[in-house]
Amino acid sequence: MIEARELRKEYGDFVAVEGSTFSVDDGEVFGIVGPNGAGKTTTLKMLAGLLDPTEGSATVAGFDAGETEMRRHLGFLPEESPLYEEMTAITYLQFFADLYDVAPADAERRIHETLSELELDHRDRQIGDMSKGMKRKVAIARSLINDPDVLIYDEPASGLDPLTTNYIIEFTARLAEEGKTIVFSAHNLFHVESICDRVAIMRDGAIVARGDLDTLQAEHGETTYHVYTTVEVPDSVRENGRYQTVVGSMDAVEETRTAAQDAGGSVVDIRTEESSLEEVFLNVAESGTERPSASAAAESGPESPGD
Repeated sequence: MIEARELRKEYGDFVAVEGSTFSVDDGEVFGIVGPNGAGKTTTLKMLAGLLDPTEGSATVAGFDAGETEMRRHLGFLPEESPLYEEMTAITYLQFFADLYDVAPADAERRIHETLSELELDHRDRQIGDMSKGMKRKVAIARSLINDPDVLIYDEPASGLDPLTTNYIIEFTARLAEEGKTIVFSAHNLFHVESICDRVAIMRDGAIVARGDLDTLQAEHGETTYHVYTTVEVPDSVRENGRYQTVVGSMDAVEETRTAAQDAGGSVVDIRTEESSLEEVFLNVAESGTERPSASAAAESGPESPGD
């Protein structure tokens, strides 16, 4: 559904994106994360055809990014999305339905169904009088007015209150369940982790790790074992009437078990904890070297210098 090959974007001597190569399958939710200035927004704008790459290429829904026909299959939501504030939500969405040549009956149905799903009740209020969260919902409805196959969302819940943020993330997840292909960026990595099938981590304009969450955790995260014993053992901490020892390998678990038995006690519980996406992200983003994941290298091939 989406193919990006060696995307590079230069602004004079500054390289905003360097050698980004990735693909997104039909119906997949693909997250792009990274610190400010990593190249996320520039990458999304190249996919949407709003920026021409200096080098490389991208296809969306079988069309070159930027082709007129491609835009009929795409819904794009930028991080900053100015609206026509003198219009109401209804007239604004009808205006964009006309631009996409959506049949009036289909537009009417689609507008009201989408606004109902987004729980936007004040449809005849001028957009300028709406809250930021309500405006964001109107912008999301606009991205869906042409019933696109692919959605590219840049920080869809940026700057919103927690309740509205959670609702928009849940709504995005529902769109994926309906079969939409979604690429989005977000600073809240919990939201990314909750709905993404795969994630690309960018730093300094390059993708430095990519894969599903299990792969990223295995390659860049850590697994710890919390061993609970009935007696004190080396490095244990008393907790709720028993002792907890945190170790990093199964060999260490067995050593703790042996130590407990030698002290006349036993192991009563073992809990495994794995790194969250945020912890993986920090490990990758703060790494001193750019080391692509094995999955990234396999997908990119041997001639992907940016990965």
